[in-house]
Amino acid sequence: MHRELPSLNALRAFEATARLGSVSRAAAELNVTHGAISRQLRVLEEALEQPLLVRQGRGIALTAIGEQLRDRVTNAFEQLRDGWSELRRQSDTSPFVLGCASSLLARWVIPRLDRLERDLPTLRLHLSPEEDPLSPQHAQPDAALALATPPWPSAWQVHVLAPERIGPVVSPRYAGLARLLDRDASVLCGEALLHTTSRPQAWPDWAQANGVPATSLRQGQGFTRLFYLLEATVAGLGIGIAPEQLVRDDLRAGRLLAPWGFCQTSASWILATPMRRSDSRIDALASWLRDELDPS
Repeated sequence: MHRELPSLNALRAFEATARLGSVSRAAAELNVTHGAISRQLRVLEEALEQPLLVRQGRGIALTAIGEQLRDRVTNAFEQLRDGWSELRRQSDTSPFVLGCASSLLARWVIPRLDRLERDLPTLRLHLSPEEDPLSPQHAQPDAALALATPPWPSAWQVHVLAPERIGPVVSPRYAGLARLLDRDASVLCGEALLHTTSRPQAWPDWAQANGVPATSLRQGQGFTRLFYLLEATVAGLGIGIAPEQLVRDDLRAGRLLAPWGFCQTSASWILATPMRRSDSRIDALASWLRDELDPS
């Protein structure tokens, strides 16, 4: 079976010409002469014994076989570019960029950096704080750590790490703590509940899951970020609400209490990677994150 490939230079010349719609523009992009591009195109046409391009006014148009070759060559070059980018990202000089919301970064990722660097020493992690790292408005990182709810964004491949569990937390320093202990969740209806504008549904969702009328909740001080809310909660300024994993260290240290427990939401901790981007470091990082998020 005859499987000989044409010249790579000829294929590059055709790909650039088809993509740019001009021999001159292809020559400029590849830094060669107009004549050099034309010669490479003739090599392909002679090998196929069919024309790939036809004149159309002052420009050019692809023939039917030219369109077929364009589609195949475009896919092949995209795979080569993606593969080359992956190899460069995995080189010793290339950091692994992890996008993450500032609250997750401050409350969960940074306290674990020492362990992460010890357990995955070849992962040169660069942290990129973005409030919504999955947003198409931001430059795509190598991966994004987020709390998110399905459906997942179509531009990302999602690795589900753990379910989210949220619940009220309170500091031992809170002035009204004594009257709250050993009471059911309805006792919170009369308290100042700290909340975030970034997630206004946290308290109503928790109330619904615990049989508490959401309309009976009294909103206290609001904060733009969950990180600020939790700092205020630790300071005893009110009762906060947070994902269990973000306050687990505070609970173990006694800085916060969770007398009413946590309930699962429809959201999950996820590690997302841009679709069509392959990176062997992702699986190792996802496995490490799952272990860290595991309550056991």
